[in-house]
Amino acid sequence: MGSLLPKLLKLLGDEYKMQTGMKKQLDAQTKAWAREAREVSYQMEDVLDTFLVHVQEREPASPSRLRHALQKMVSLFRKGKANRDIGYAIKDIKNRLQHLANRRARYRIDDIIANPTATMSTVDPRLQAMYNEVAKLVGINKPRDDLICKLSAQGDDMALPRKIVSIFGTGGLGKTTLAKAVYEKLRPDFQFGAFVPVGRNPNIAKILMDILYDLDKNKYADIHTKNRDERQLTDSLREFLTDKRYFIVIDDIWETKSWEETIGFALVENNRGSRIIITTRNSQVASRISDEVYRMQPLSEDNSKKLFYTRIFGPKEKCPDNEPDKISNKILKKCDGVPLAIITMASLLVGKPSERWSDVFTSIGFGQKDDKQVENTMKILSYSYYDMPSHLRTCLLYLSIFPEDYTIDKNSLIWKWIAEAFIQERQGIRLFELGDIYFNDLINRSMIQAIDSLYPCEVNGCHVHDMVLDLIRSISSEENFVTILGKDEDEGTVTEPSSSARRLAKHNDTMEYSAHVNVAGVPQLRSFITFKCSIDKWVVLLSSFGHLRVLNMEGSKNVRSSHLVHLGILIHLRYLGLQQTWIDELPNEIGALKLLQTLNLDNTRIRQLTPSISRLSQLMLTIQCGERQALSPHDISEFCIWEASNSHVCRHGLVPSVFPTSPT
Repeated sequence: MGSLLPKLLKLLGDEYKMQTGMKKQLDAQTKAWAREAREVSYQMEDVLDTFLVHVQEREPASPSRLRHALQKMVSLFRKGKANRDIGYAIKDIKNRLQHLANRRARYRIDDIIANPTATMSTVDPRLQAMYNEVAKLVGINKPRDDLICKLSAQGDDMALPRKIVSIFGTGGLGKTTLAKAVYEKLRPDFQFGAFVPVGRNPNIAKILMDILYDLDKNKYADIHTKNRDERQLTDSLREFLTDKRYFIVIDDIWETKSWEETIGFALVENNRGSRIIITTRNSQVASRISDEVYRMQPLSEDNSKKLFYTRIFGPKEKCPDNEPDKISNKILKKCDGVPLAIITMASLLVGKPSERWSDVFTSIGFGQKDDKQVENTMKILSYSYYDMPSHLRTCLLYLSIFPEDYTIDKNSLIWKWIAEAFIQERQGIRLFELGDIYFNDLINRSMIQAIDSLYPCEVNGCHVHDMVLDLIRSISSEENFVTILGKDEDEGTVTEPSSSARRLAKHNDTMEYSAHVNVAGVPQLRSFITFKCSIDKWVVLLSSFGHLRVLNMEGSKNVRSSHLVHLGILIHLRYLGLQQTWIDELPNEIGALKLLQTLNLDNTRIRQLTPSISRLSQLMLTIQCGERQALSPHDISEFCIWEASNSHVCRHGLVPSVFPTSPT
């Protein structure tokens, strides 16, 4: 171990340096080296984890001396065999390290190494000011008024038929922003309204539930907890809207099937002057679904410049001299009026002296020919990604596990980062606080979009723009960082994880068709994440993931306490997410998870924590709860941290007035 640990630290350090601060894209040979270096570092970490578990394993207690001696001999034999296996693994790693060292020298990797940069940030106040003034900055007033004109009609609106208008345009043009502006302007004129995203792989049942919930939050407060199929939800929606005048926005539709077979049929035509807005990137979808199409236009030159300079200097500042104004014109020409590209490009330049702007522009590699809007935007996003230090890139890639249009809770995300060891300790800064800094830095770089909480100047979550999600999923797949289990509907094939897969994610599915996936073939899995999936048949298979650190089963209504008894052998588990499940109690086996750091019980049916939780030896255990969730702890360690939204959570029979959202 004395020689292995320094090699591990050196290998990881070299790999992080290699990925940090690059000003040019990596060639195929360097990427191959990086992939192998990453896999070796994973392998070494697996060996270390396995070794430490055997070293720390407690000897079994027995009332009989003879039985105790026999058990000890068996334990020593098993440890001896394990240590021999570890020895063989170390020998194999040493061979691979030598191979990597030779390749490193051959490819002259050191020539492109840059020193890592430290980031200590809060959310940039210029961003908040920019978004607060976004309507003025991006010239949204005219398109908003034009779209309202298309939605309006002559005569008595209450006696007119339903009208559908589509907003069509490429990604990043601001279709959703425009739809929200119109929705906020017109919503008071209608009895009921809803604003619901669809996405590329829609869960129709959830979409219908979201519409019902938005239409009447009191009547359908518990709609997401009921087990209702699409037909029942369609009937409920049609019945509710039969005599209502409504205004509904269906955001980001990619194909016509979901509309024609379900959503459009559920939004009943009732001659009450109802209005529907559709946003889409597909011109055929726009023309086929709607009565009229509004084609989204890029920002004008003046508005592009306003948005660009406001992001860099603030809303009341101007470009300091003429020199950066020349290069900014070149940059804005390539951004081609796409707000996402402008904001991301400007975020790259924040804090950089104006004399370096030209270098940044040249480094992106636009070339001499004019590229399409999407191609230029993706180049800008790609460069923004590689411009980040390695720890931020790792944290951003982890967001590829989430579904489209998903609202990512900041605190849960940071605890997942900590569980995956993406956040390394710094003197004087606690891990959660450092994770908060990472989160804010991603916002400041415009790689994620902040979601404000009910409290001023506080951010409690984020969204990932579709184009950013496309980018990080592509990189994630290439680097074997995250594998998203899915089915190709056209070919009928199922995504199979490679034997070296480290993270698996599955979204909105029964998972029955993927139940045959050879999970035993991916024993080195670090994270298994599901969202609204039926995974009761899968839970028993999770015990084969001996190195699992993060297990999240959000929204899995068919998971019961009896399914979790197998989790006790996941000795490396740090994060267990059971939020929005119907679990009503925790099995005693959970008490064996001695490395558990976070237990997410938000919106479950658990009301009593069992004594087994008190056996957790970790000095810190964060328990996340919902706003209306009253928990009564039983013999819980004083070191537990309760994270909740209000005082409905009780600790030791008391009702504290303040709950920390992070360790203090």
